[in-house]
Amino acid sequence: MKKEHMHHHHHHHQQEEHHQQLIQSAMLHTSQAYLQNLVVYFLFFGSGLVIGITLSFYLKDIPSNLQLKQFSSTTTSNILARPHVAPVVHPPPPPPPATIIQPPPPPVRGGGLEEYLTTPNVMHDMKEEELIWRASMKPKVREYPFRRTPKVAFMFLAKRDLPMAPLWELFFRGHQGLFSIYVHSQPSYNATVPPDSVFYGRRIPSKEVAWGEFSMIEAERRLLANALLDVSNQRFVLLSEACIPLFNFKTIYNYLMESTTSFVESYDLLGPVGRGRYDSHMMPYVTLEDWRKGAQWFEMDRELALEVIADRIYYSVFKKYCKPACYSDEHYLPTMITKKFPTKNANRTLTWVDWSRGGPHPLKFIRTDISPDMLYRMRTGKQCLYNGNPTNVCYLFARKFTVNALDRLLRFAPMVMHF
Repeated sequence: MKKEHMHHHHHHHQQEEHHQQLIQSAMLHTSQAYLQNLVVYFLFFGSGLVIGITLSFYLKDIPSNLQLKQFSSTTTSNILARPHVAPVVHPPPPPPPATIIQPPPPPVRGGGLEEYLTTPNVMHDMKEEELIWRASMKPKVREYPFRRTPKVAFMFLAKRDLPMAPLWELFFRGHQGLFSIYVHSQPSYNATVPPDSVFYGRRIPSKEVAWGEFSMIEAERRLLANALLDVSNQRFVLLSEACIPLFNFKTIYNYLMESTTSFVESYDLLGPVGRGRYDSHMMPYVTLEDWRKGAQWFEMDRELALEVIADRIYYSVFKKYCKPACYSDEHYLPTMITKKFPTKNANRTLTWVDWSRGGPHPLKFIRTDISPDMLYRMRTGKQCLYNGNPTNVCYLFARKFTVNALDRLLRFAPMVMHF
């Protein structure tokens, strides 16, 4: 009995010793692992430190550079995620004494909404299909999660320079942040625009355009796509270098922003210059009954502009079968929009033009034509519908004006148009 008890006791003792050994070896193991981890951590930390120090030597001048870049892009594109917050630009800090190691630059705030909303430079290097693809992005959620001030995009399709620029400068003055300007000129034209002009740096990557050719539609589409890149642009006006505004900025801005429709002229015209230009090869996409004609100078909202640049079908059909004496710029948009989006359109143009002389080109106004009376006639000389109600303000712009008419226009503008 005693022996058994002792044996039991001895067994118990052995177990305990074994247990102790286990604990010790486990502890040893843990501490070894701990030490290993510590070494790894130190290695990481050390290499991080070395990289940090090295980088800070290389990147000494980068923070101020980045600030400048960020600032210039926000000012040129004139759009910030929150328009009411002005960008703060700090003067670059004085160079530190040589002995102090500068910490690596703080990361640029990326991955946020600002990055997504930053408009590319007007002179970007996107290929045409890249531009169209990027510009066609459309949020499914209709409300904007930031304060968005809607802007009007003024898109000038010009041959060379803009002779009416001084009048437009007067028109835009004091309305920064409510408009964007885009200019498409022949690539061969080397423009010199003074840096203080509203047109400075607003020329988009342009390609050759021939009068009456399909390249005209390509240029219009290029202007629309570039203007769509700025998420604040809400209304889009196509203008020529011979166009003038007939009202002041506030009036035009409100007229466009409060409109429930777009303004693309579209009518069905019998005879050789209307239905006579239709080609039956356009079937089944475009039938003779679908065929429409209208002035090239349009105005549209963002919704319709997105549809226009995203269109592949009608674009291809017109490119293939509407060649002079069929002029795509007079038929493509009127036909496509009337067929696909008839309710979105007022079927009239906002650009006054004088076709009374007949022929393929409208009348050009010279200096002696310009009088307050003539401007009043263009402004309110006609009846039309606006948001379903009759009005006599049917035209916001007019053409064609030559450079020698400029001085008189500048003289009458404050009186007649309240610039």
